[in-house]
Amino acid sequence: MATKLFHFLLPLILSIFIQKNSAQVAPAPAGPTNITQVLEKAGQFTTFIKLLKATQVADRVNSQLNNSNQGLTIFAPTDNAFSSLKAGTLNSINSQDQMQLVQFHILPTLYTVSQFQTASNPLHTQAGNSDDGEYPLNVTTSGNQVNVTTGVVDTTVSNTIFSDNQLAVYQVDKVLLPMALFGSSAPTAAPAEAPAPTKPEKNVRAADSPSGSSDTSVDASSAVSLNRKTVEGVTVTFVVSIIAWVVCCF
Repeated sequence: MATKLFHFLLPLILSIFIQKNSAQVAPAPAGPTNITQVLEKAGQFTTFIKLLKATQVADRVNSQLNNSNQGLTIFAPTDNAFSSLKAGTLNSINSQDQMQLVQFHILPTLYTVSQFQTASNPLHTQAGNSDDGEYPLNVTTSGNQVNVTTGVVDTTVSNTIFSDNQLAVYQVDKVLLPMALFGSSAPTAAPAEAPAPTKPEKNVRAADSPSGSSDTSVDASSAVSLNRKTVEGVTVTFVVSIIAWVVCCF
């Protein structure tokens, strides 16, 4: 009797045991990639996370990662990098420019550290076209060291925070400031020339004369004076002659 009961219960016990253990070892479903969660897990990126959220760039990045096959590379500045900025730097630009600043840290292509060695400069960012000189981002390598320059800031990649087949996040210790927002691309204005000294009235009139020389003005003045004296002499002579004629007649 006990043997029959054992044979009856054994399949049931084995079935329950297998189901229980299968549930324990089943891998949990992988969740969608979330850039803010990646940065939160790494720590020391609070300011960059706030900017990602405030500008809604985080939502766009997450949507792109989970709805397309296009890879992304993100340079993430640390909190110390933002603290090193000149006071009021972020407040000096509007919300649109803040979004451009965040997008300047994002490349629309996945780059591994080794791929930076063959990258063509300037790299394109999500902020805009680097060919126009407004958002140039150049990367050079020296062994495993990756150097990043914007024309305003020079820094290096100090750590790899996250990397898979679609996203690479690298730590940088300076905020990447683009030329379009923080550069002085306009040429320095030449110092204003000192105003020319006021010329004497005689010289001004000479400049208006056909010959345009001061000597001509002097000669012309002398001629006018001489002519005036001549006219005055003739007039006096004529008057004297009239008086003499009248005296003779009377």
